[in-house]
Amino acid sequence: MNTLDPGPLGDPAPGTPVPAEKGVLIGDEERAEALAAPAAPAGRRARRDGAEASAQPGVATTGDPSQPVVRIRGLRKSFGDLEVLHGIDLDVHAGEHVVLFGPSGSGKSTVLRSINLLEEPNSGSVCVDGVEYGPGLPGEEPAKRGKPIELRRKVGMVFQQFNLFPHLTALENVALPLRSVKGMKADDASRKAAESLRQVGLLQRAAHYPGQLSGGQQQRVAIARALSQDPKVMLFDEPTSALDPELVGEVLRVMHELAEAGMTMVVVTHELGFAREIGDLNVFMDAGVVVETGSSELFDHPTDPRCQDFMRAVR
Repeated sequence: MNTLDPGPLGDPAPGTPVPAEKGVLIGDEERAEALAAPAAPAGRRARRDGAEASAQPGVATTGDPSQPVVRIRGLRKSFGDLEVLHGIDLDVHAGEHVVLFGPSGSGKSTVLRSINLLEEPNSGSVCVDGVEYGPGLPGEEPAKRGKPIELRRKVGMVFQQFNLFPHLTALENVALPLRSVKGMKADDASRKAAESLRQVGLLQRAAHYPGQLSGGQQQRVAIARALSQDPKVMLFDEPTSALDPELVGEVLRVMHELAEAGMTMVVVTHELGFAREIGDLNVFMDAGVVVETGSSELFDHPTDPRCQDFMRAVR
């Protein structure tokens, strides 16, 4: 996504309508409602055998269900002389929800950021939708090698911080990358943005500025912005860690709904109750390596001593 300078405009006064492109009055919430197409029927969770897939807006799956959407092999990453990832292997299939958890500093966020090349791996393979974006494995020549900008059009990411432009409404924050990155016309971008806000339950807040929204609502706008790109996979990097405790639930509810709709997700979180509910594959990391993986049973019956110690400490 392009980084655009919000400029010195500051926050408009609450309730002040802001004219948008082609005569759309962003201050008019009824107009935002009209922009959104009728909601699609609730999608069923996608089966990993590929027999069915959700038709929900913003939910994408690979064409070949036998191949993972994300395939990581031998991933290594160093910062200076310090190696923080020591040969990570991970597969994420269409419709699957992978949870990375473990102590702080274990390398979870670095794995996530390496998937969309916010951190460039020193070595190893990062394949997304069958295209190699990492350095690759020794002796293997990938059939296709992609560019970072192409990768980020396939992979949506939600960060700890919301990163919203304060002088733009919720609708404009979602529509901006649709115009600047995807090249959509203003009316089409506004319509798509309204659809995405409806997905996260915020269409009625389309005309509000970030300063008029709670932290949970701002994070939901950030999720809508990522969803609007129709990603193959969504990455969530501790999306509730910057929120007050009473606001965590509304963000987790949206993420749970996305999971049930069939969105392919990789989530770094300390919310282990939530992880237990949605995680198809739960990955415990420590000191830059994958220590143990498993279903929700992993939280109750870990077999590795380090994972056992961690679970005892957080109960």
